[in-house]
Amino acid sequence: MLVDPARKIRIGNKLYFGEGDELVAEVIDNTTSRGRTLRFLYDGTYDEFKKTLSSLGHTPIPKELNRDERPEDAEDFQTIYAKVEGAVSAPTAGMHFSKILMKRLEIVGASFAELTLHPGMGNFRDIEVEDLTKHKPDSEEMYIDEECCTLVNEANARHNNVFAVGTTSLKALETAMTIGGKIKPYKGWTNKFIFPPYTFSVANCMITNFHLPKSPMMMEVAAFAGYDLLMKAYKEAIAEKYRFFTYGDAMLII
Repeated sequence: MLVDPARKIRIGNKLYFGEGDELVAEVIDNTTSRGRTLRFLYDGTYDEFKKTLSSLGHTPIPKELNRDERPEDAEDFQTIYAKVEGAVSAPTAGMHFSKILMKRLEIVGASFAELTLHPGMGNFRDIEVEDLTKHKPDSEEMYIDEECCTLVNEANARHNNVFAVGTTSLKALETAMTIGGKIKPYKGWTNKFIFPPYTFSVANCMITNFHLPKSPMMMEVAAFAGYDLLMKAYKEAIAEKYRFFTYGDAMLII
């Protein structure tokens, strides 16, 4: 932890990072979920700041792996098609796609629609309320451009299958959905929380990893697959010793 979670960090307080206080940040706002918005005070270029920030951080591999970070994690903990920086963690379902697999899919006629949603820290906190309507998710930044909208809308118009790769992509698609049944370009923030019962309007197939219980991702997958079917899949995964969580196996829901 960077700060004692029991300590009250107020607006205007300064936080120091690194053994030599290489970075200093000022608290400028509170978030809706006990977080803080920081403004870093740094005398240097963006590239220099980014280099310093990277030197103080580490690849956020899940604690469930029960091991230290390895040099190869910096590359492995990423999708091959990621382009925009900003996520707290990589969307894990996308890690299953290699360049070879993408090419094989392209050869058989698959098209790829790209969008961006930066997963936030809220994905890693347990849901603490019994009434899911009272859960307050963190807001996350997302972008969907015209090209993505055209590909997805045309696929739906032709009644083709639309596969959402991960809960992140699925949430972004549902956020951009209009009353007319199509997705539109979107640039901004979303705090959408999907849980059963929910009717999905865009994707009819989904690829996703096996998630932690009481997590927003688990709730979203339960809404997509149906609770009973999802629990059956998890029991099968446990019996067959599938790998869970970030570096784990994935399931295809049709």
